[in-house]
Amino acid sequence: MSTPRLQLSGITKRYPSVVANSAVSLTVMPGQTHAVLGENGAGKSTLMKIIYGSVKPDEGTVLFNGQVAHIQNPQEARALGISMVFQHFSLFDTITVAENVWLGLDKSLSLAQVTQSIVTKATEYGLDIDPARPVHTLSVGEMQRVEIIRALLTNPQLLILDEPTSVLTPQAVEKLFVVLKKLASEGCSILYISHKLHEIRELCNACTVLRGGKVTGVCDPSQESNASLSKLMIGAEPPQLTHRPQKAGAPVLAVSNLILPREDQFGVDIEGISLQVCAGEVVGIAGVSGNGQKELLCALSGEDVRAKPGTIRMINTDVSRLHPGQRRKLGLHFVPEERLGRGAVPTLSLAQNLLLTRQESIAYPQWGGGWIQVKSLERHAADIIARFQVKAGGPRSLARSLSGGNLQKFIVGREMDANPKLFIVSQPTWGVDVGASAQIRGEILALRDAGCAVLVVSEELDELFEVSDRLHVISRGQLSPSIPVAEATIEKIGEWMSGLWSNEVQEHLAEMEQASATSTDTQGGQHVQA
Repeated sequence: MSTPRLQLSGITKRYPSVVANSAVSLTVMPGQTHAVLGENGAGKSTLMKIIYGSVKPDEGTVLFNGQVAHIQNPQEARALGISMVFQHFSLFDTITVAENVWLGLDKSLSLAQVTQSIVTKATEYGLDIDPARPVHTLSVGEMQRVEIIRALLTNPQLLILDEPTSVLTPQAVEKLFVVLKKLASEGCSILYISHKLHEIRELCNACTVLRGGKVTGVCDPSQESNASLSKLMIGAEPPQLTHRPQKAGAPVLAVSNLILPREDQFGVDIEGISLQVCAGEVVGIAGVSGNGQKELLCALSGEDVRAKPGTIRMINTDVSRLHPGQRRKLGLHFVPEERLGRGAVPTLSLAQNLLLTRQESIAYPQWGGGWIQVKSLERHAADIIARFQVKAGGPRSLARSLSGGNLQKFIVGREMDANPKLFIVSQPTWGVDVGASAQIRGEILALRDAGCAVLVVSEELDELFEVSDRLHVISRGQLSPSIPVAEATIEKIGEWMSGLWSNEVQEHLAEMEQASATSTDTQGGQHVQA
């Protein structure tokens, strides 16, 4: 038998409040695509960071190609032939895509050579990106493409992927899988972390399951079902959602011919978007990352107040020029796609992060400020932690200390707990395990059933089909007509994501006019006969 590409023995990593990994052993063979499965906080990301040299284990050994490896930092890992795509991106916002990629490559290469390599790889793998764009102008999905391309350019022997498809479209995922299968066939080993069980079953030929930092099982995922993998991961099957049809109420959000020119050369122009969300319904917006979602959400949340007066109305109030705080007072609560830095301040505690959008624990908020009631604030944070089953050391835990999925649960919980009249959420279950995803989606449906108007922007089509009553697609800053979920298909939405709805809509309208004319003629003929 060939020598294992990677062999971990007894890896243990302790933090003050938790044991992230406890005596973990794992073997990956050359050319093997090996899944690491576990719920949020199970220790997957910590284990990958140990392999990549960004975290040092307290105990255990790492063998790479049969040799003991004491990997001190990511630079040494890359020199060995190990590359990693992080769930939380390691990119510098103020420099370009090409410059970010250049930082991690052989210094003998010029920036021009790296730029050309990016273009070639991006075209080959269907992960199109402009090398000249500053990273701060990219959406989350585009940043993920940069990370993937950077890793592939190192020609790795071991490629670690932490939630690589969380904000990619189905078409992009298919292209990525073709690439990964080709890499594996050429001998590259892949460690693959994902909460999308169907992806693991399709792509991976081995799987190690972690629960509470310990290995609880090893299996061949192609021989398992989604239900059996869920049981291995969380000890039970995820709860089934109940999406009861109900009649929508009065409009809560009404957007009329919203036109917004881009604020920078890399942005997207919003071109005449009209949208309505009623009380007691969930409206979903699908689309490839970077097609205007960021610009639309900034206009709806109040971060961008350039909209023409009258174009954005909430409960019959013109909010086009109102700032986020003013919109919150009317009942709008918003969850952005970027968890760290926008949804939460990394260096502040969970309790302190409540103050970003909640004022219940501030004395005399009506006076524009007052004393922070610390005990009340921490009780409030503890209630949200308990209700949304957030794995954290308590309300004083720093936001950056949580796993991505657990921080997402806290941020979503913070906004849902406010009992909003209008709830807008972007990528609600990005990087969240199957159990927590079901929980968040169930909470979204509970909000809807209680009469809240909900707008969900997501690149996860299965999610949109599961929670939405109606769907739109955004492409190049334009919004498609809405379509009831019962009439939508993944294939149709996929086509619309390329902006191909215009002809189809015109044909549909022509059919309706023809049917109406036929009905009128028939009725007229019957009238004459009568």
